[in-house]
Amino acid sequence: MYTEIDAQLKELEMKMKKHEEGTLDQLSMVVFSGDLDKILAALIIATGAAAYDMKVKLFFTFWAISALRDPKKNVNGKSMMEKMFGMMLPKGAGKVKLSKMNMGGMGTAMIKGIMKKNKVTSLEDMFRMAGELGVEINICEMSMNLMGFKKEEMIDYPGMTICGVATFLSYAQESKVQLFI
Repeated sequence: MYTEIDAQLKELEMKMKKHEEGTLDQLSMVVFSGDLDKILAALIIATGAAAYDMKVKLFFTFWAISALRDPKKNVNGKSMMEKMFGMMLPKGAGKVKLSKMNMGGMGTAMIKGIMKKNKVTSLEDMFRMAGELGVEINICEMSMNLMGFKKEEMIDYPGMTICGVATFLSYAQESKVQLFI
């Protein structure tokens, strides 16, 4: 009986060692939510990991992509449905709302005021900081197409690419840490 357990433990140890050898000191994170507090949490984790010299790859998909839209950029040539999505969804990091206690925008204004008072970095500044630290942002091509977003309307961000889920999964597979927010 003990030899069987010993053999299973040894096999498990070998599998773990093989897995650890194949991973990088890298964080891969899916950013799905378009809520202020959740995107802020994702960027706090991402910049913290980057500050500790981890490679960081974010995959913005569906509602989170709205935070990457540049409010100063307008794109022509959209269909009626694409224009409707564009009008209904926030345009940029400054327009995203809280997930809870938004209260018609009052909660969002209150939390931004508290953040400023306590010298907590704004979401817009977190994006700038993430770019300076080398955090990569990957935007889901399928989600962009579904919502009618164009590359030309996204913020100027170093290391931003548009890719498919297979590309992101390859990053996640080689990462020590994978998160979903």
